[in-house]
Amino acid sequence: MELRQLQYALMIAAERNFSRAAEKLHIAQPSLSQQLSKLEKELGVLLFQRNTSTVELTHAGREFMKRAQRIVDEMDILCVEMEDISQLRKGRITVGSMPITGSHLLPHVLPAFRAGYPGIDVTLLEDTSHNLERLTANGKTDISLLSLPLTEPTLDYEPIADEPIDLAVPPGHRLALRSGSYPLAGVDMKELEHEPFIILKQGQGFRKTVLDLCRQAGYEPQVVFESSNMETLQSLVAAGMGVTLVPRFVARSKRSELLPVYLPLTDPVPYRTLVIAYRKGRSLSKAAEAFIDTLRGTMTGLSRS
Repeated sequence: MELRQLQYALMIAAERNFSRAAEKLHIAQPSLSQQLSKLEKELGVLLFQRNTSTVELTHAGREFMKRAQRIVDEMDILCVEMEDISQLRKGRITVGSMPITGSHLLPHVLPAFRAGYPGIDVTLLEDTSHNLERLTANGKTDISLLSLPLTEPTLDYEPIADEPIDLAVPPGHRLALRSGSYPLAGVDMKELEHEPFIILKQGQGFRKTVLDLCRQAGYEPQVVFESSNMETLQSLVAAGMGVTLVPRFVARSKRSELLPVYLPLTDPVPYRTLVIAYRKGRSLSKAAEAFIDTLRGTMTGLSRS
């Protein structure tokens, strides 16, 4: 049974005449009769009683037309919905994000995305980078905003931006005072070997970034406090409890009243690479592609400001 056969049968039922139905369908009458006979043979029932002047529905025909009309209507609705999705007039996307990154970037990204694509609903799923990788691999998110390296082998990704990493120190710290005298001077990671570090708890991707940078400089950091919240880390640094490393977009947000001093790192400048991750072999929807474009454009604007 083919959709066009349903449409042919419905037109015959509406016109009660093969010639008029064939004319409106823009096909030859013999072809229309042939398709109807094929449909009736497949169903095992007569849909129409034919005579020389009119065509009348049988009991089976009346029941068939009710169902056929619903099927054709649903197909029309489906085509409209698919066109809306393809033209980004409607849709839905689930976006995963790390709490640190999402809280500082998404308030810039989501308003821009909604303004450009008001018919697309965005559901946010916030979790640790480790859990987000697993959720994305299992299809619980369409895309997730993460940072390299990824540990889940079933994920693929698109790079979004390289984000510099800054040092946060208390306002009266020797490096802050030195920076006042030499504002263009950066801080080498080796200079932090004997500093007390405040870092994120296990499970946060940026924790590993901090530990790796310290180890690359030749030492194991002296960790005095841990927190799951980047705002807490910065407040503790501002209170003189230690130092920490902060992604630059996070440092720029400065939402806390108690702020540390942010200094650039150098030799070389450390970065974290932000990516949009998704399951390998899964084609990105147009809504996901639009979100990625909006995210990339927003981050380009933030990096220039």
